[in-house]
Amino acid sequence: MTLDEIFVLIGGILLIALVAWYFWFSSSEGTRVQSGTGGLQEALIKVKGGYSPNVIVVDAGKPVRLNFLREETAACSEQVIFPDFGKQATLTPHKTISVEFIPDTPGEYEFQCAMGMLRGKLIVE
Repeated sequence: MTLDEIFVLIGGILLIALVAWYFWFSSSEGTRVQSGTGGLQEALIKVKGGYSPNVIVVDAGKPVRLNFLREETAACSEQVIFPDFGKQATLTPHKTISVEFIPDTPGEYEFQCAMGMLRGKLIVE
């Protein structure tokens, strides 16, 4: 193996490691939702190739309303599912659809599309 081939191999391995770290190991602090009228915690989540923001931080024991605005017509983004809360909603393109629940137990809970390709996280503190 020549010196050039070794450098290319090492560069490729480093690039793969960087991409893997970015997608699977980088952490996001998330978007903290502020309480509004009557303690309701409300956030707007845009859906277009993913959820934005994809990490949402709320307080335990207070009602949450997550408003999903689907800005695309891709089949994958048609539903959002919160398996730990027994909630799901069909998202109509270019309309805001709300999902409401009260997260009682602190922890990290995932939400996703029906195909599992779009993912987000709800952090309950």
